[in-house]
Amino acid sequence: MSAVTSPEVDHERVARDAEAAMETITAARTEISRIIFGQESVVERALVTLLAGGHGLLVGVPGLAKTKLVETLGTVLGLDARRIQFTPDLMPSDILGAEVMDQGRDGSRAFRFIKGPIFSQVLMADEINRASPRTQSALLQAMQEYQVTVAGQSYDLPRPFHVLATQNPLEQEGTYPLPEAQLDRFVMQIDVHYPDREAERRILMETTGAQDAQASAVMTAQDLAACQQLVRRMPVGESVVEAILELVRSARPGESDDEITSQIAWGPGPRASQALMLTVRARALVDGRLAPSVDDVLALAEPVLQHRMALTFGARADGQTIRGVIGRIKSRIG
Repeated sequence: MSAVTSPEVDHERVARDAEAAMETITAARTEISRIIFGQESVVERALVTLLAGGHGLLVGVPGLAKTKLVETLGTVLGLDARRIQFTPDLMPSDILGAEVMDQGRDGSRAFRFIKGPIFSQVLMADEINRASPRTQSALLQAMQEYQVTVAGQSYDLPRPFHVLATQNPLEQEGTYPLPEAQLDRFVMQIDVHYPDREAERRILMETTGAQDAQASAVMTAQDLAACQQLVRRMPVGESVVEAILELVRSARPGESDDEITSQIAWGPGPRASQALMLTVRARALVDGRLAPSVDDVLALAEPVLQHRMALTFGARADGQTIRGVIGRIKSRIG
């Protein structure tokens, strides 16, 4: 199996760096599991999102520890984490910051910029779909360009910078659905499900006592940045590249005349392929492997693609679902 990498990559050095990073990532994952119970898949995908250098959309009903997960990730990874509760009356200046007039002792006046909560390394955008389109567009620029513009002046955001947004799939009253352009900026949509019985038993016993377990820092922002660069240097086999291309292109309408593509109204663009290329490498690193496999592509197909495509009216009327269509596309590759 040939590897697709740039010729200047030193494979031996990549292997040494990867082995060192795996130890740190394993320690971080263990520390997170002390605080977050019964959500192993969610924790893995959140870590993969951050290691891939992207943003994540956490979708789940209230009470499933989405907020706790983001707080724990910030602590364990040594990042400056902040939270914004989105509401319909939230203005862009509430998250970006604003200019205020300062008056000096000599009577002189000058504007001074006060940074908003977006100037963090991990921003939790709680119930992001409750924000107005105007506020969502301000966040979109930050997610894509890693800077904000206030009164014509640009300000760089801290690096690394990640947005982990939450969304309640049930309550839609008073919400503004995220436009497709903003959804596409999220590397993955991470669905958060109910814990199993044993995990919920552990939650009952360990979170209702006199003291709650507190997470400790295992990594630093510099460690995370180094891991993100390592992910981009990891080798990728030709079979993995072909699986990514086949998966993404099969999820677009008009790619072929078969039954599946005729049910798709619009599908993922090249940004989905880029997201898969990075996340499969990151998943391999999290699992302690030096290179990704086709199994990684299949495992991440749903979280990477499901928010980047929509079905036709006829397909929805027939009871088809996006997950079902993705599953049928995966069966061709697997």
